[in-house]
Amino acid sequence: MSDPPVRSVIGFDFGLKRIGLATGQTITGTASPLITLQAVNQTPDWENIERHIRQWKPDALIVGIPYLLDGGESDITRAARNFSKALEQRFNLPVYTIDESLSSFEAEQQLKQDMKIAKHNKHEIDKMAAAIIVQSWLNSQQGR
Repeated sequence: MSDPPVRSVIGFDFGLKRIGLATGQTITGTASPLITLQAVNQTPDWENIERHIRQWKPDALIVGIPYLLDGGESDITRAARNFSKALEQRFNLPVYTIDESLSSFEAEQQLKQDMKIAKHNKHEIDKMAAAIIVQSWLNSQQGR
């Protein structure tokens, strides 16, 4: 028996201070920034995460894993991997991970170009980074 098709996803740009969320649709192959949630004492805001999962009813979740540029792992890499496992356990949805090493940088560059955004607006950057993570995952699924 094969897995049911994935039509919609929520993606996460995990951080200890903030977690960016974005939605994505496999039918259109597009991702959209959703919201940035504040962590509390370096703990994800599970209540708000659950609220968004209930509202959007995704078929799967995507978590960006921030590897070092040399491919190695850091404390935040391990924390993001633990976050992805916790998502899977809490919400009983498939969780896919993708390397997101440069997504925040890419998001910042894109936002500066699109909106002339100030560097200090981390909330916009985090949710845009989540959209870049989702878009990367969607792009990797085409033709499968």
